[in-house]
Amino acid sequence: MKHNLNKMMSLDFYVSSLNEEEYKKIHPSLRQTSNTSKLPLVSWDLQNEYNNNEASIIQQEEDIKQLRQLAKKFNWKNNLEAILQNNIYEALVVTTLQKEIIWLNKGFFSMTGYSQKEAINKTPAFLQGPKTLTTTKNRIHKKLQEQKPFKAVITNYKKDKTTYKCQLHIFPLHAHKVTHFLALEKQVI
Repeated sequence: MKHNLNKMMSLDFYVSSLNEEEYKKIHPSLRQTSNTSKLPLVSWDLQNEYNNNEASIIQQEEDIKQLRQLAKKFNWKNNLEAILQNNIYEALVVTTLQKEIIWLNKGFFSMTGYSQKEAINKTPAFLQGPKTLTTTKNRIHKKLQEQKPFKAVITNYKKDKTTYKCQLHIFPLHAHKVTHFLALEKQVI
């Protein structure tokens, strides 16, 4: 185990889950306390945590497998494994340059309530509504035209019409030129 469980607090779990870049950002604000009045961690649902991590790993492997098939079909040169392993996501969406959805993973259904059948051949705009800011849509459109990786947060709508903030991390997919976009998406507060 990475830490001594007798002294572990919930912050330790959070910090140990960060990648190196995220850790470097918060490291200066971390300090060790000498207060011994805090109670040590007594129990934790480790089996549930293990199962969730195992399911996540299995899903990521399935995502990589399906993306490899698309990469072979479209001759993409991107390192898809590195993209997925170095970024946190719930849903994956692949679109054409015209923003038409051609593939998405199971996480998309979990996050939005829309099935693959309901989303394929649509543009991501079908997730937008009255609370989706035009300025955000315009900024995303401009960034897509630049054909460089970028991040954005947009207000989208689930199938049940509830809103959620969706963090997008968009990667252009290229053969000899950009042919598609891969969006790594996660719900944020």
